[in-house]
This record gives sequence, structure tokens and C-alpha cells, in this order.
Amino acid sequence: MLFNLKYLGMTLVEQPKGEELSAAAVKRIVATAKASGKKLQKVTLKASPRGIALSDSITNEPIENISIYRISYCTADKAHDKVFAFIAQSQHNENLECHAFLCTKRKMAQAVTLTVAQAFNVAFEFWQASKEEKEKQEKAILDGEGTGSPSSDSSASSKGSVTTGNLLDLDNMAKPALATNANAAHLDGRIFQPHSSENNNIVWEMDDGLDEAFSR
Repeated sequence: MLFNLKYLGMTLVEQPKGEELSAAAVKRIVATAKASGKKLQKVTLKASPRGIALSDSITNEPIENISIYRISYCTADKAHDKVFAFIAQSQHNENLECHAFLCTKRKMAQAVTLTVAQAFNVAFEFWQASKEEKEKQEKAILDGEGTGSPSSDSSASSKGSVTTGNLLDLDNMAKPALATNANAAHLDGRIFQPHSSENNNIVWEMDDGLDEAFSR
């Protein structure tokens, strides 16, 4: 799914997730963007089970591709309700980066957050399925060592495993960084926590005035 946003900026954070942590990071990013007085870059954000792809909205030039497995947290900020942000590990080093984007309305910020959360859930399901197929294949090979070649069923499992793995390049993944917390998506961005119905009706009351600040 594609979203047209404005890139506010990035700041380093010390932890991979947390509401207070992300809120403080967004506050720093917004303050820096306002102080700079520069026009915000218009970007297109594409969310998929592979991750987040960013490109320049005007030139269509790719900016960065962030693997879904490097993303540890995303949020529709409560204090700045038109801001979507995510935390991810840098592809160049071990640094944790918080990236923030200005949306046209608060519902879009919520929609981006939910879309990224759903993309991770899909990716995690693929990873689980691939892992289970590989375990079945290995077991079938071990069981078949005494009687000859693995059965046709295990061969079919092998093909299914390869197909799933190629879809998301799962074999290149070092670890399922978010696997243990990928149960549901909350609109406030705490996407890797067990779902609770009380989070379905979040009240957004803050008017941050960012549209006016960045409409120059």
C-alpha cells in the first residue's frame, strides 16, 4: 500500500521500542524540523511484508528500503497526531533510528501504522510456515535415512519451503527480531503487543498545528 507523506527527519534512540521513547524522539524531530525552516521532502512510503520502501514523490527516485525484520516499533504519535514514526535498526551499523513523517490527517497516520503492523504479521506468518516446513523436511530426511530416499510428501514440503523462503528472502534473515510480540496491531503504534479491545477506540484530542508550521 502506498502513502504520500512528508519526511520530518530522523534521530537516534537507545531502545528498540517504547511509547515514551518514541514520543520523545518525535518531539526532538519535530522541533528540529521547525527550527530548520526548510521545506519538508515529499516521499512515497510503500508498506509490504518485505518492509518499508521510501522514494521521492517528485522524482520517484528510491531513498531507502527498510527490511520488515529491522523494524521494531511504529506509532501514530499521540502528542502530534498527524505524525507517523517507526524505529528500525540501521542497515549500516547497530544504531537504532527513529524516522518521523507528517501525514495529511490523523487517520492517515493511524492507517500507516496499522498497515505496517499488518505487514509484519504477514511476514511473521510466512517465516513461521517456512520454519515449520523446513523442520518437517529435516525430520522426513532423518526418518527416511534407514529406508532410502525421503517420501514424496517430504519432497513436496521441500518445494513449499523453498517457495515461501524465496518470497521474503527469509533465509537471509539473521533472526525473527519481533517474532515473540507479533500478535496484533494497536493504533497507538504498540503493534507488537497482545491485542486488547480497549485500545480500539483511541481518542485523539491534540491539535499540534504541524500543517501550518510546514505549509510554507
